[in-house]
This record gives sequence, C-alpha cells and structure tokens, in this order.
Amino acid sequence: MHSVPLKSENNGVDALYRKNQVKSVSFLIILCGILLLAVLLSLRAGSYETPMEELIKGIFGASSDKKINLIVQNNRLPRILTAILAGGGLGLAGCILQAVLRNPLASASTLGVSQGATFGAAFAIVVLGMGSTTGFGIPLCAFLGSIAVALVILGLSKFRQVSPEGIVLAGVAISSMFTGATTLIQYFADEVELSTLVFWTFGDLGSTGWKDLGSVGIVVAVLCVYCVMHRWDYNALLSGEETAISLGINVKRLTLVGMVLCCLCSSVVVSNVGLISFIGLVAPHIVRMVVGNNHVYLIPGSILGGASLLLLGDLFARTVISPVILPIGAITSFLGGPLFLYLLFQGGKKQ
Repeated sequence: MHSVPLKSENNGVDALYRKNQVKSVSFLIILCGILLLAVLLSLRAGSYETPMEELIKGIFGASSDKKINLIVQNNRLPRILTAILAGGGLGLAGCILQAVLRNPLASASTLGVSQGATFGAAFAIVVLGMGSTTGFGIPLCAFLGSIAVALVILGLSKFRQVSPEGIVLAGVAISSMFTGATTLIQYFADEVELSTLVFWTFGDLGSTGWKDLGSVGIVVAVLCVYCVMHRWDYNALLSGEETAISLGINVKRLTLVGMVLCCLCSSVVVSNVGLISFIGLVAPHIVRMVVGNNHVYLIPGSILGGASLLLLGDLFARTVISPVILPIGAITSFLGGPLFLYLLFQGGKKQ
C-alpha cells in the first residue's frame, strides 16, 4: 500500500538531482566560455594591435609577421598562462581549505598562508641573498613560511577547537605579524633587494617565463589530480567528521595532505607572481552560489572561476589606464575585500 508514495518520492528526488546536475554542468560550460573569451581579449590587449586571426596563428608561430610570433609567444601567451595557472591554483586551494577546515571564510590570503609565503620569499632574497639566483631556494623558503602558518591554523582548528570566526581572526593576526616581519626585512634591504621585494607585494604576471610556468603547472596539476580523486571524501566531510570516519575516510590524513598541497601551491604561486589576495576566497563562493557544495562540480568550477577572475583582473589592470599597468594584487584586493566583509557579516547574522 505504501509503495506508490515511496516511488513517487524517489522520482521527485531523482528529478531534482538531474535538474541540479544539468544546472551545474551548464554553469561549468559557461565558465569555460568566459575563460576562452578572457583569453582572446588578453591576446588583443597591448600596444601592438593585430587582427585576431594573426594572433591565434602567432600562438603556434604560424603568423606571416615574425613580430607577431615573438610578441605572442614571448610576452602575451606566457602572461595569459600564468594568470590561468595561478588563478586556478589559488581558487582550488581556497576551495579545499574551506572543505578541510569546514570554514567558508578560509583561503590562502585570509588565513595568512600567502603572507607566510611572502615572508619566506623575502627572507630568502634579503637574508640568504638569493635574489639574483635561480632554482628552488626562494620557492622552498616560501613553502616553509606558508606551512608554518598552516600548522598553526591546523592546531587551532583541531586541538584547541577554535570556532570558524576565531580561525579567521587568528589568520588576520598571523597575516599582520608576517606583513610586519616582511616590512622589517625591507627596511634592511639595499636598493636592488628592495626593488625585487616590491614585486612580491604588488603582484606581477608579466615576469614569468616558460621555465617558471613549468614548475607552477606541475604543482597545480598535482593538486588538481589529488582533489579530484578525493572529491567524494570532501563531500562526506560536509556531514561532519564523525560521519566521514564512519564511512572509512581517514580524516586526519585527508586534512593534512590537503593543507600541505594547498600551501605548496600557494607558495609556488607567490614565489613566481607575488602576493595575489582573495582569489581563493571569491572564486569558490561564486561557484558555490550556483552548484552548491557538491565538490564534483565545485572543484572544477573553482579552478575555472579562479583562472577567469585573475585573467579578467589582469586584463582590467592592463587596459584601464593603458599604457600604465596597474598592480594585479591591488585589483584583486578591491575585488575580494567587499565580499569578505559580506560573508563575515552574513555569518554573524546566521549565528
């Protein structure tokens, strides 16, 4: 007698799931379209105006004008790929930090992870004298600075049972400490070191080459593969740590590995392009408003959203008062600051 209502209820749940699935996939396709449009617009941005067909040919070195090939392959294309990799990596890092800490305000910039990486890079440049050297010295110091912050945040979250709002306040305090330490290092730097350090505080997407792109791409790819493999584990964490453990998930390992990879990604990005704030906070929340908390769609959406936001921000920085190029770090701060305040006040109202 009760089989008919139950069957009707199951059909309703299936229909709702399919509707959400179609909406999420459609939104990801839209994000791909936005990213492609941003790439094409970024290819055209510059003092050397060229037809789009020739610019596309220049990507493959097939343009009849050798200047176009040089401009596209040595200047515009590396800048575009840097924005895509850095923005996608920061967006994904923010998404995973929010999942493992179960804190919607978590990101590399709000928790002080990026500031710790900036301090590590500054320490390597001034104290260790690595400003004129290449290799893994600066990224390694940046990683050590970021992982130190992550361990403090993880300890507060797991062992002291600090609330999500308290974690954010701790992140603000840690950010202030590391920013002050970085400023103190700048005070003792010479002219050459100081000019190098200014790069880290402003953020710059135009100084990376193909070799730098390789290191950033490898780290972002490793983080992407790991997160996609554990997408269902992050979904289980939404129901609580006890529920995830009952499903056979090693929550401690998932949290630790996730935070280490996020710190590694953030530190490599910071060591190559400088301090880029709020991309890891803005991108996941924009995607979450459409696809919800399902990490099957939230993870690729955060990657696409972060890449699109940083590329569009860089396009704005390059064109708004051309030929002057504004610092991208300032642009992303103007973008993310209001959203951070909105989320903070919304959380206070709910509480």
